[in-house]
Formats: sequence, structure tokens, C-alpha cells
Amino acid sequence: MSQQTFSIPFKHPFKADKKFQKSVAYFSMEFAVDQALKIYSGGLGFLAGSHMRSVYALKQNLIGIGMLWKYGYYDQGRKKDGSMQPEFHEKMYSFLVDTKIRFQIPMLGKQVWVAAYYLPPDVFQSAPLFLLTTDTDGNDESARAISYNLYDSDVTYKAAQCMILGIGGARLLEELGYEPQVYHFNEAHAVSAIFHLFKKYKKVPEVKKRVVFTTHTPEEAGNEKHDIHFLESLGFFSGLPLETVRKISGIKDDTFNHSLAALSLSRKANGVSKLHGEVSRNMWKAHPQIAEIDHITNAQNNTYWVDKQLEQFRLDKELEKIAVRKKELKAVLFKTVADQCGKIFDPDVLTIVWARRFAAYKRADMLVWNMERFARMMADADRPVQMIWAGKPYPKDEGAVNTFNHLFYLSHLFPNMAVLTGYELALSKLLKDGSDVWLNNPVVTREASGTSGMTAAMNASLNLSTFDGWICEFAKDGENSFILPVAKGEDINKQDCDNLMEKLENTVIPTYYSDQKKWQQMVLNSMNDVNVDFNSDRMAREYYEKLY
Repeated sequence: MSQQTFSIPFKHPFKADKKFQKSVAYFSMEFAVDQALKIYSGGLGFLAGSHMRSVYALKQNLIGIGMLWKYGYYDQGRKKDGSMQPEFHEKMYSFLVDTKIRFQIPMLGKQVWVAAYYLPPDVFQSAPLFLLTTDTDGNDESARAISYNLYDSDVTYKAAQCMILGIGGARLLEELGYEPQVYHFNEAHAVSAIFHLFKKYKKVPEVKKRVVFTTHTPEEAGNEKHDIHFLESLGFFSGLPLETVRKISGIKDDTFNHSLAALSLSRKANGVSKLHGEVSRNMWKAHPQIAEIDHITNAQNNTYWVDKQLEQFRLDKELEKIAVRKKELKAVLFKTVADQCGKIFDPDVLTIVWARRFAAYKRADMLVWNMERFARMMADADRPVQMIWAGKPYPKDEGAVNTFNHLFYLSHLFPNMAVLTGYELALSKLLKDGSDVWLNNPVVTREASGTSGMTAAMNASLNLSTFDGWICEFAKDGENSFILPVAKGEDINKQDCDNLMEKLENTVIPTYYSDQKKWQQMVLNSMNDVNVDFNSDRMAREYYEKLY
């Protein structure tokens, strides 16, 4: 741990810009601020990390509150045969400052000690970040284990983690002597803080005026729910009687819906793309008492993600130089391909990448559903294609792990197909830099936003996507991206698969090999179109303007 000293009461280290003076505490279960700080799993963390970097750049009066996960999410290792296996290794960070703050929370039928560590803003050019852990002196092994793994598969531990973030985060602010004007919950994980605040302020309007909420869930089934008596037994409601909990949170029965409670006790809420805002308003229309749901489209931090040379060539409109630089970046990525897979890829060959979290609705393996067409595409010597997959499934999601391993075993049949492990910030950056096409094919309306295609576009990669999430606000088919028609009717999987292969065979591959002029113009259009609207500086400003 850093030897830097820490003083209380805490004062924000920035002199805030006059447009962003309101004080905000931003609660998130994960933050992807830098490759070196492994406290994230995927999209939610990438989003929060970009947001924290824009807070730093814009000098906003915001602090982040998260969790210090002892083993991170997991390390994606390989078994003897090369297929993936989750590994758990303790992480040590000498750049974090021990605040020396220790306090107890009554939970799981005992008093649990919480310790707080601090990431100063200048380490990774981010907002000041406070990270909580139960892996500290005074706790037994069962209490320490609460902060071992991000998204623990045990339902009791997962709820306890939410309590450390929520109640623990609210308690931390009291220990810091820091009273923010706004409590911003990035997803509903920290909703337990609301009951702590109600206990403190005694009135719903007093809580509501302080709380705003961002929902990331595009369908009702995805909202976290638990038995209300189970949560009460853990101490989730800070000792409030259940009658009060139900009354203030909109819960009518014994099923506690975390998102509904957050919406009921916020003054304002937002979805994370225009389409997701509409979907969310529709999803919750049966609950008239909830906060107004606006939308603020997700974005990524341009300064962190973009290759500096590509950006300069974009500004100079140097199409040929962008193409040359792209091949240089492909060669860098292909060193990792050779290292992990023992395959030599060619920078002159069209390279398609599918990389993000492996989950059923994201359909990682759609390209190989029609094996005959896929094999034909991969064997075409006149118009060759190179395919790369990467991404981490949730470690207990057997279906997603099996999909990953199925693709890995399949890759043995093709010298131009690679499946990479270790999809974290660093590999993600290499893949964005080194891809010609960024493939994104979730079931339409299932992807609230998605952000990986934004950073691919910043780095001269063209999106090939179903029409969902942020893509709906960005895409102009044939001008800045390649978009599949929205499938309708019974078998949308078959339609999407057929449409994808058709688009590749008849448009994407021929354009790359037969019309480089058009390809280069599409790349420039894409880089220009993603530059402002999908840069997280715009998003961070909008949070102040629309939500705070």
C-alpha cells in the first residue's frame, strides 16, 4: 500500500469547474480505471472507468465509491488442453492509500468490519476513488470472504456485497465527514444505502432529493430480486420494519425488487441509450410512483482508448495514412495471437473480431451456426478472412464457458481462427486497434447499450452489428457501419445468422477487397461520427445537466 497519508475530513482534491460544482458520490460495483486495478468484469466497469476519467478531465466535483475485490473477477487461465478455466489469485496494489478508516456494519447476524482504501486521482487520471473491503483484521473468514470475488455466486454473499457497497458506502461518507448533494447509484447494487439514508433523514422527500439512479437492465427478468425476509435477516434494511420498507419502496409482496426500490426512492433515473430509455419507461409503466426515466447514452473515454496517430490522421482526413497505421496496429495484435495460439496472422487480410462478455443473448458463436457457410468463408483464398474471439464468461455460467471452449476446440480446424483468453482492458485495447470489423450480434432489445463498438470505431474499425443499443443512435448502414436488418417472426436466430453471413459474403468482404476507397471513407465517417457523441466527456457533462 502507498505510504501517502490521508486526512479527515476529506476535501475533494480538484478545484471544481464552475459548471460542475455540485458534489456527487457515484456508487458502482465495478470500475475499469486501468489494467493494473482488476476490480471489474465487463461493460458496467468499462463504462464506470471511462466516466471517472472524464470526471478528472472536466474537473467535476464527483467521487467514486466501489469495492476492493481480493481476487478481482477472475483470471482467465487455460487447462492442459488449452480450453479456459477460471483462476483466482490474490491482487496487491501498492498505489492504493490506506485511509485507516475502519467501521462496523451489523450484517449476517454479526458486526462486520469494513476498511476503506483510496485511489488518488493522479495515479490513473481518474476521479478520486474509495474502495471498501471486509478482508481486514477483526473479521472471521466468512466475513472476510464477502469482498473476495466480484459477483459471488452464493446468493447470501452477493447480497452482503451489495450491503457493503450501499450501507458501507453511505457510512464511509459519514466517516469522511463528506456530505454529497447527490448519491448516484450506477445500477441497483447499492440500493441498501437508501434505507440507511431514510433512517437518517426520516422522510422520503429528504431521501429522494439526494438520490439518482442509472438502470442498465433491458428486461424485467434481469432486475435483481430477493425474498424480503431473507434480506431483512441479513440486515439489508438497516433495522427498518418491513412495513416501512414496503411502504417507501413500492414493494407490494414478499419479493424485493432492487431496481423498483431504487426507482421509487430516486428523484430522477436514466436508461443508458435512447432505445433503452424507451424500453425502461415501458417496462415500469405499471408503477406510476417511480422517478421519471430519461436517457443518457453510454460512452467511452476517447483520451484513454484512441490511438494518437490514428486520431491525428482522422483530423487531417488522411485516409491512406489511417489504412497504413491500421496495418501496423494489426501486426501488434497478431503478436498476441501468435503467442497464445501459435498462429501467424497477416496484416493485409480482413480481420473480424468478436470480443466482449460471453453471455447467451450476445450469441458469440452465431458465425459458426451454419458450419458449411463459415468453413467456406474461412477457406476462401482469393478473399481471405481472419477471425478472433475473446471474452470472459461469468465463471459459473456453464453454457457460456462451454460456448467459449467449443469455439476454442473449433479453432484447431482453422489456421485463420484464434480464440484468446484474458479479455481485460489491455487486450481489449489491442483488439480494438487491430480489428478491421467489430462484430456485435446480440438479440435485438436485449443490449441496453453496449460500448465495445464505440472504442473500436474510435480506432478505425467498422461495426458489423444487429440494430440494438447505442448502435441505433450511431449507425448509417453502408456509410459508417454494416447493419443487419431487424429479424421478425418465429426463428430470429436463423434469420440473424443468415443475414449476417449474407452481409459478410455480399457486402463486407467484397468492399474490403474490391473497393478500398469506399472502405477507407466509411472508416473516416465512422471515426468522425463516434468522436463527439460517444466520448464519455459528453456523457459526464450530460449527467450533470440532466441527472444531477
